[in-house]
Amino acid sequence: MVLNVHERSLPASAAEVGRLIDRMGSPGDPLWPSPAWLPVRFDRPLAVGADGGHGSIRYHVTGYEPGRRVELTFHPRSGLLGTHVLEVEEHGPNACVLRHRLAGKPIGPMRLLWPTLVRVCHDIVIEHLLDNAERAVTGTVARPVRYPWRARLAVVVESVRVREVPVPAETLLSGSLPQPDLADAFALRVPPGTTTDPQEWADAVFRDPPRVVVALLHLRNWLVTPLGIERGDESAFDTIAATEREVLLGTDAGHLNFRAGVLVEPDADGATITVSTLAATRSRAGRAYLAVVRMVHPLVVKAMLRRAGRTAVAPWLRSVGRTSVRR
Repeated sequence: MVLNVHERSLPASAAEVGRLIDRMGSPGDPLWPSPAWLPVRFDRPLAVGADGGHGSIRYHVTGYEPGRRVELTFHPRSGLLGTHVLEVEEHGPNACVLRHRLAGKPIGPMRLLWPTLVRVCHDIVIEHLLDNAERAVTGTVARPVRYPWRARLAVVVESVRVREVPVPAETLLSGSLPQPDLADAFALRVPPGTTTDPQEWADAVFRDPPRVVVALLHLRNWLVTPLGIERGDESAFDTIAATEREVLLGTDAGHLNFRAGVLVEPDADGATITVSTLAATRSRAGRAYLAVVRMVHPLVVKAMLRRAGRTAVAPWLRSVGRTSVRR
């Protein structure tokens, strides 16, 4: 069993701090250390029965006393059996203690991950949360310190995590090729302050790919020439149309037509960058070509988007944890 407790004495009334707790999971949550960590989100306003979590850690609300206490029970797939509780305890008219208590049993891979990585990240997340509470009621944090390297590494990995998503509907891309033979999309979350210009993202993804992708493109050109398929160049990624939030790129060739969309969707926690691809074959050679490309295409797009994300968030990553967490 794991019993992990963090608490902070605050020079504020329990009612004032309780109002901060009541905003858990809402846009602009004043306590959760976002954007360093993926935000807490629930499927409904905070109440018993609300289901959600942050990232891969999933839980549901099993107890809620407004202004006082929130109890969250882990889903077993999170790797923990148990609960974590955030509560405020009154210590006078202008003093209280904000406490987080986790009690649970690691299961499956979490039995190894908890002592090697997850515990460190959990401790940093909660101390950062307590820092945010202290800052909210006093305007400052008495003893801010740096993140340890394992927590910084986890933030870096999470900040460039790419996931497969449905191809967005009602976009410039969606009607550009009526009957595509290939259709996929991949998304990346970025923190506030990162550019939301879709043309900048399109250039970062398609004009500055990883070296291994450049090598694959050169290999592709060498292999397809004897088959009568045109050699590719940068014109394949020329902008065809654009809006404030989307750029459409692509080209038509003898073997297939290609379109790519870069969609930027800002929100209170940063933005989602989605790169979508459509391809429609025009010949037997095109169908054979696409059958081969389909096997490596997801890896290539994810690598390109991950590199663009890493470059875009690099200034923010250098500042993570330097002055925000109390040990």
